[in-house]
Amino acid sequence: MTRFKDREKAIELRKQEMSYSQIKKTLNISKSTLSDWLKNYPLSDKRIRELRDHNEQRIENCRETKRKKREARLKNVYDIEKKNILPLNKRELFIAGLMLYWGEGTKCRTDGLSISNTDPSVIKFFIYWTQKNFSVRTEKMKAHIQLYSDMNIKREVEYWSNITKIPINQFTKPYIKQSSFKRINHKGGFRHGTCNIRINNVLLGEKIIMGLKVISDYYNERL
Repeated sequence: MTRFKDREKAIELRKQEMSYSQIKKTLNISKSTLSDWLKNYPLSDKRIRELRDHNEQRIENCRETKRKKREARLKNVYDIEKKNILPLNKRELFIAGLMLYWGEGTKCRTDGLSISNTDPSVIKFFIYWTQKNFSVRTEKMKAHIQLYSDMNIKREVEYWSNITKIPINQFTKPYIKQSSFKRINHKGGFRHGTCNIRINNVLLGEKIIMGLKVISDYYNERL
């Protein structure tokens, strides 16, 4: 009796133009059995084309092909830009860091430099920039991180210490936001909170802020 009901249900679903795979998934009946039951219920050519075009494996294969093509294209662009950009001379490195600081650094004070970011690469570049252009040693830097209450505080401090090469004893007490890290949407994939690097140096702070003002004034006059 159960088998008869399954057969009737399979025919009903077939009349709705469902594929063997779709019916098998719905009724948990083997394709060989369905093939016997439904041999007199072929799909229309139009429906066959629709199923072929929307086949999950076909779609996945198409996605994988597009992904590989995109990766190959980006790799080619990367190689070209690497040749065009690198290596930077000291002046070029100075200007690159200046532009980074213009976008991400603290500009409201001139008694030093301070930058915050969630991207470890940005923080590492800032440190490299100050070391190469101004000979600032890591022992002259202070680090401060902002985390969320459900994060492992000790582990994250160690993470940023390893990234920056700044000893843990130069980290101030982390600021802990009383909200869940899991509810934050990290589109960039950076999952270690926000790191701030501070360098107390009045002359250096004045140099950078005035350098930014020079650039700002120059291009403001040309618009």
